[in-house]
Order: sequence, then structure tokens, then C-alpha cells
Amino acid sequence: MPLKIALPKGRLLRKTAALLQKADWRLDEYHSSMGFYRPKSAKFPDLLMRVFHEKDIPIQIAMGNYDLGICGLDWIEELLVKYPSSDVVKVSDLQYGQSSLYMTSASKSMDLRQNGSPLRIASEYPNLAEAFALKHRLSRFSIFPVWGAAEAYPPENAEMALLAAEDTAEIMSYGLSPVSLVLDSSTFLIVNRNSRAKRDFDKIVASIVDAAPDIAKSAGEKKATAAGKITVSTPKYYPDTVRLALPDGHQQQQTVELLNKADIRIEGYPSTDGERRPKIALEGVVVKVIRPQDMPLQVANGNFDLAITGRDWVTDHLAQFPSSPVKEVLDLKLRKVRLVAVVSQNLSVNDSADLQGFVGGRAEPFRLASEYVNIADKFARENHLGHYRVIPTWGATEAFLPDDADLLIENTETGRTIARHNLKIIETLFESTACLIGNTGTVSAGKRQRMDYIVERLRTAVGDN
Repeated sequence: MPLKIALPKGRLLRKTAALLQKADWRLDEYHSSMGFYRPKSAKFPDLLMRVFHEKDIPIQIAMGNYDLGICGLDWIEELLVKYPSSDVVKVSDLQYGQSSLYMTSASKSMDLRQNGSPLRIASEYPNLAEAFALKHRLSRFSIFPVWGAAEAYPPENAEMALLAAEDTAEIMSYGLSPVSLVLDSSTFLIVNRNSRAKRDFDKIVASIVDAAPDIAKSAGEKKATAAGKITVSTPKYYPDTVRLALPDGHQQQQTVELLNKADIRIEGYPSTDGERRPKIALEGVVVKVIRPQDMPLQVANGNFDLAITGRDWVTDHLAQFPSSPVKEVLDLKLRKVRLVAVVSQNLSVNDSADLQGFVGGRAEPFRLASEYVNIADKFARENHLGHYRVIPTWGATEAFLPDDADLLIENTETGRTIARHNLKIIETLFESTACLIGNTGTVSAGKRQRMDYIVERLRTAVGDN
């Protein structure tokens, strides 16, 4: 069996590629514009490499699917704080990709000694957020896991947010105040404990460690604010204010074009400086920019009245919460994609009916990997796949087949990336476009009037397409 290493995409890709180039790995394809997640090394031709979202790498190492991995300390500690006996072993600090995790707040006179209502903490790092709350003996708290953009949630939707930043100046640029420095992070080489005991990969480890910069960490530049009482301003909203959520990421340009067509003017969207609260030229309406994946749950919880997200994420939410008050208000007909079931080209399975024959008699569980964990779970149940396991992912899902999963539930526009990874589509589950969603609950007459105006303006713009 070949040795296996998991490499990061995203923020660490460029510097990781430079490190491996310095180590003379001579990779055939590992760069920011790559569409293939299976690079090869001329120096270590027998080494199996896969590129994953950084958050998935510690999990892959812990499960023993990969022998080595490169990722941020923040995601390593996010795993270890919940699973301290995990088989993840930190080998070396590679001295790049530095950032810090800060607990932040924008609440009014917040006191961690907590004499009032429960504190809501939003974060991509829910395990570290919970550890912080327990360490500081918060008697009443709720952790809100989000896909990202945690800085957008205080003060209206959470009292605190645990988030990554370069320094306190970045925290303050979000309109937040640092409460405590939770973790200083950089990039680490990690290994699986059992693999290290049984297999010899000293040459691979040495090539990486020797190429890493020998730079001592700077000290004293980041100072933790003592956890305690802070005071900042909280915006005031009138009772009939409509709260609108707009998507970040690749959906922004199409969204702003539609809003302009609807004569709904937004200032600072898309933002060039990370602004999450653009100004809208509609009286009684406020806007936040958050991840589309988080919108259905946020609307269901009453934190937003209207939101623009994808039907794929609404469907995934409703698969988990069938009685959720979230409803699709309007199909915006933007960014059309298909949600598909995907297997390896080498597998003799051509449709979902063939899957049942493939699964029959298997001793090990059938593995489904997906960002859409609830849709994947529903697909497995509806297709009677017997003993199965859903593997949550955070992107780069094509890298999981065929070694680490048997089937993917993935979205695709053209199918070209899927084909390039020697994979094939065996079923289209449904088509997804951007849509406007809302809550079925009762609202005041004034708020309903404002919401109806936004809906009709968008309906007219969509009809003109």
C-alpha cells in the first residue's frame, strides 16, 4: 500500500506549493488554478497525494485514511479539543500561514461572569468555542456552528464570535472588540500515530521539515484582552425593520446585477474590504452578507426575514428539519447547477438501481461523501443502501473518490471537473438555482409591506430575464 499525504487547498496552497518546490518534490499540478486534486511527485513517485479542504485534513489523518497531512493548527486543535485521544500527531511547525483565533464581541456591557441570559457564540470552530465557554465557566451558553463569516453575527444574532484573524486590528475592522486570544496558529505537518509506528516515511518527513523556514515565532505582538467586561455600541432597529441576508463568495456578482435590475441599490456589495453590512437604499431594510450555507437555518431561527441562497442548501436544510418554517419565496433563476450522485469510472455502476447490487453483501459500510450531509443521508435511505456512513466534507469532494468514499453527492454546472477526476454521474437528484427564501411565521403589517415590495421588485427583474 502506498504512503498517502493530504495537502491543503485554499489559503495555504500557494505557500505549501512553494515549500514542496523548495523540497524538490517536482509536483505536476498543485497551484491555485488547478482543477485536479490528485497531484504527483517526481521525487516520490509512489506517494499518493490528494488535495482537500484544510478542515478535512485532520479528520482524514485521525481516521487513518492518510499517513501525513499539512494544515493549520487551528483545525488540528478544533479536532483534538473534542477528541483528545485521536491518532493525530503534530510533527513540526512549518512556520507559515500564521493567524490567531480570537473570542470577540460587539455586545453592550457584556460580562463573562454572566448574570443574565445565555450567551450565543457563533463560530466555524464550535469545539474550541465550547471549550472556551467551559474554561470560563459560562453557566448558560449556546454554540452556533457556521460555515464562515462569523464576524457578521454579533451583535444582532450572537453576543460573541470565535474567529480567525491576523491581529486585533483586523478584529476591530469588523466593528468587534477582542475578548480573549484563544490560539496562535500556523501550518503544521501531522501524521497518523499508527502509521508512524508501523511505516517508514522518514525521507518524506525530512524533506518537508528541512525545507521549512527556520524562523522563530515573534512574540509580544498579539496581546490577549483579559476576558471580562467590555462595552461597545449596538445598532438599534425599529420593530418593522426587514433583515435581508445576501450571499458572499461567487454568487455576489450575479446577485448584485439582479438587485440593480430590480432597482434595489446596494452600496458596498460586493465589498473590497470585507464589509459584511452594506447599505441598501430602502428605508426600514438592513442587510448582512453571510454564507449561503448558513441562510436556511438563520431564517428558520428568525434572525433574517429574507435571504438569497441556493435551492440546494434549502433542500439540505429541509431534509434535516422537514417542519422548518423556511420556504422558497421566489426562484431567482441564477447560477443553475445540478445536484448529482457520482462514482468512480472504474465502478460497474451506471444508475442508482445498480448501487443496490453493488452494496449487497458488503461487510464494510457504504461511504457517501458530501457537503450536503442531509441530502446524502436521505439518498442512502431512499435507495436502501443498507449499512452506510455519510462523510461530511468542506469542498474538494472529488478528491475522496475512490480511496476514501464510494459515492459523492456533489453540485456541478458542466460535469467537466467530475469527468477530469475519472468520475461519472449516475443520477441527477435535482436542479438548483439561487432563490429568495423567507419564514412562514407571522410578521407585522409594516414589515410585510416592506418584504412584499422587495419580492415584487425581484419578481419583475426575474421576469425580464
